[in-house]
Amino acid sequence: MRKSRKFWACEVCGSIFSINSSLKIHMRTHTGERPYSCEICGSAFAEKSKLGVHMRVHTGEKPYSCKVCGSAFPQKPHLEHHMRTHTGEKPFSCKVCGSSFSDASYLKIHMRTHTGEKPYSCKMCGLQFSYKSNVKTHMQLHTGEKPYVCKVCGSAFSRKDSLTTHMVVHSGEKRFSCEVCRSVFAYKSYLTIHMRIHTGEKPYSCDVCSSAFSQRSHVRKHMLKHTGEKPYACKMCGTAFSRKYHLRTHSLIHSGEKPYSCDVCDSAFPYKSSLVTHMRTHTGEKPYSCKVCSSAFSQTSHLKKHMRIHTRSTKK
Repeated sequence: MRKSRKFWACEVCGSIFSINSSLKIHMRTHTGERPYSCEICGSAFAEKSKLGVHMRVHTGEKPYSCKVCGSAFPQKPHLEHHMRTHTGEKPFSCKVCGSSFSDASYLKIHMRTHTGEKPYSCKMCGLQFSYKSNVKTHMQLHTGEKPYVCKVCGSAFSRKDSLTTHMVVHSGEKRFSCEVCRSVFAYKSYLTIHMRIHTGEKPYSCDVCSSAFSQRSHVRKHMLKHTGEKPYACKMCGTAFSRKYHLRTHSLIHSGEKPYSCDVCDSAFPYKSSLVTHMRTHTGEKPYSCKVCSSAFSQTSHLKKHMRIHTRSTKK
């Protein structure tokens, strides 16, 4: 008669084991006991085998090697993960969106995009993040650290990708081109904004009047019309403006600078619009015409004065 096999059950979670020693090891997951410690760094482990694996950190031993490229690893799971770079295998898939990953840890991190989980927090301000790397980058706002330095001009940045983006200033490289009109841009974000010229997309709207804009900065400028705010003030006379370029134009009054000169008679003007108007004295162009009598004028102000002739005659 065959002897019945004995099993051992965990009194905490009910897990079943065929070997008593396996139950003892399992119990350490509940008690937190870690009897095997590293004599070099003090790290402790629940199993003797895991201490043996850990020791490879200190010895540099890498017994598991890739037969394809020869790369070596201290643990078998590391080799298994590496092999997927050759096979392209992605056995871990997201049940929400179907995205697949080569490692279970990558899937775990990805799931935060669906759950909104933010397990990492800043010890300075309490702001929370989904990824550990984001905390490290965020901390540089508090420390002021800018470890990434441009070797050309010395500009420093807190993020590596910011330095990469900055380098385009020196290289002059324009890698992003518009498929519609072939305009080229240094940054992908510039191309994205440019494409709205062709698509007519205006994703940014004013909360007050619902006017729509293709760029977020245009909304901020537009809001000044509602608030009446004029943040740009002239240091000479105190006149304030809502736009920075209006202040620059105004400043020419004080400097006396006349950067726009006529190629025909060498007359100079502080504003480009003034030069455009002046050129009509040479070309004879009169783009502003009266809708009542068809008289034409070179300036809108002249047309307005002319219109008074018709308004006076109407009143009589």
